[in-house]
Amino acid sequence: MEHLIFSLNATIPIFLVMFIGYLCKQCKLMKGDFIQSLNALNYKLTLPALLFRDISQADFYSVWDTKYVLFCFLVTLFCICILWLGATFLCKDKTILGELVQASYRGSAAVLGIAFIQNIYGSSGMAPLMIIGTVPLYNIAAVVILSFTAPGMKGPDKAAIRKTCLDILKNPIILSILLGILCSLCRLNFPTILDKTLGNIASLATPLALIALGAAFEGKQAMSKLKPTLICLFIKLILQPAIFLFPAAVIGFRDEKMVAILVMLGAPTTASCYIMARNTGHEGVLTSSAVVTTTFFSSVTLTFWLYLLKMKGLI
Repeated sequence: MEHLIFSLNATIPIFLVMFIGYLCKQCKLMKGDFIQSLNALNYKLTLPALLFRDISQADFYSVWDTKYVLFCFLVTLFCICILWLGATFLCKDKTILGELVQASYRGSAAVLGIAFIQNIYGSSGMAPLMIIGTVPLYNIAAVVILSFTAPGMKGPDKAAIRKTCLDILKNPIILSILLGILCSLCRLNFPTILDKTLGNIASLATPLALIALGAAFEGKQAMSKLKPTLICLFIKLILQPAIFLFPAAVIGFRDEKMVAILVMLGAPTTASCYIMARNTGHEGVLTSSAVVTTTFFSSVTLTFWLYLLKMKGLI
């Protein structure tokens, strides 16, 4: 019972805040333009501020783990390659091939990942190292796969790939992580006024991000493309954690590192998948359905995986 209570305390508050965001949308307290602006604020200001503050105040020399970053990168790369190869041979409807692959591997590492780790441990913990190992690969792979599989396309969109590489270099979350690492390496101490200001902004990151995520939830879309949506759900929330959590435990990852790996493997499909799919000429129906469905059911699956990890003494 103690382990179950721990798991529920880690997940339910997060999804309740998301539900509040959903209710705000239904009660007309939040509208489309405001939700988009809120997402932009979180992406460009509050989440970067949180990551920068946590990393810059940490001892980089004791926090950095090359083995951990490589594990995150290689597991992500393996999942992408296997999913693309398997879907190429098994997916009968080639018009949804790219969307199926992207929605099955690309999770909400930054928003929900940081929220989960912060809710359990009080800081972003190992989320920045996991983000370094996965997010750039997420984006590059998405452009390549979606370009190859887009209707009327016979090869990768080189312009889109160049743009994605530039976007990664300008990504506020990646930049905040790198800047935080630099400050940590230099052991910089910020004046109290600046530190408290940064702390106030950082404290907004998780609640605002979850409220915006809940407000963007569109339940009606979940019934579109039901069968491939369920396949995405099974792969994203169940299959990947079932396969890779055990090797992570054998290698020796524990606590914050293990929770970050769980998020990497079993977090719901990120909403940015839809934007990427539409920008590369795809219909986007399967992607939006996968985002909605995986987000809804992750409240159950993440609780289960956390309970299992806690019961095994891994967190």
